Amino acid sequence: MTPILAIHGGAGTMRRESMTPEREAAFHAALRTCLEAGHKVLAEGGSAVDAVTRAVMALEDDPLFNAGHGAVYTSDGAHELDAAIMDGRDRNAGAVAGILGPRHPILAARAVLDSEHVMLHGPGALAFLRAHGVEFAPAAYFHTDTRWTALQAELERRRQTALDTRDDAAKHGTVGAVACDANGNIAAATSTGGMTGKAPGRIGDCPVIGAGTYADNATCAISATGAGEYFIRHAAGHEIASRMRYLGESLEQASSIVVAQLGEIGGSGGLVAVDAQGNVALPFNSAGMYRGTIGADGVAHTGIYREALRVG
Repeated sequence: MTPILAIHGGAGTMRRESMTPEREAAFHAALRTCLEAGHKVLAEGGSAVDAVTRAVMALEDDPLFNAGHGAVYTSDGAHELDAAIMDGRDRNAGAVAGILGPRHPILAARAVLDSEHVMLHGPGALAFLRAHGVEFAPAAYFHTDTRWTALQAELERRRQTALDTRDDAAKHGTVGAVACDANGNIAAATSTGGMTGKAPGRIGDCPVIGAGTYADNATCAISATGAGEYFIRHAAGHEIASRMRYLGESLEQASSIVVAQLGEIGGSGGLVAVDAQGNVALPFNSAGMYRGTIGADGVAHTGIYREALRVG
């Protein structure tokens, strides 16, 4: 089996007119860095679970993306982070929701994966993570001026109008990775800060197994980004796997159909997906999605808009 990794860094309406050449180049460079981090694990014979963990850690470290350092703020000026990971070998999964403290939320989810639990939240989750040696960071670590300014702009918009005039990209941002390793095992990992100005306590699809994160060797691994409530209501990840299992659809067919159906009812967004044969799908129904793939040759392919992926 030829190992392969795919990642995303959020989807939405990325307006070309507001994207400077420098900022666009920065996103492509960041995606390449994160792809290479996960690829290194696969190239050394590591598991799909380890590869998606490492790729998402790199995404969480980059303030360009809405996860970890650089996560968006809730309406009351706090951070509430979600993350999940799933192993396609046995459908074992781990997730955390609405937490603040772990430097890498995906490592918090990984600690849950390695326990008897599936999802933890609140003070109990933090106590569990401390007891299991997960690295914590001060609240200031998660702050960026860009995200704080975005919150102030969103709060002012709400004071001025009841209409939601934001770009899709401002409403939802998530990072994630899926991989197939040399043994044909697949895995998925997702991490997010949610939506700018989200209600305190709001949890999206990212940590909900079967919605924004799912993996099963018999079908596929998916990591989604978009309007989380829609992905939850329609169990997007499990729906794709079900179409493959019961209708015999390919990964490309099933994932494209589900993403298109979500778009028809207002669920903007997209996802990255792989199957145990090493096939990859990157469907989205919005104007753009930060995304990329990397195979055994170690060459990164990245994209933002509806165009062919850029090589290298």
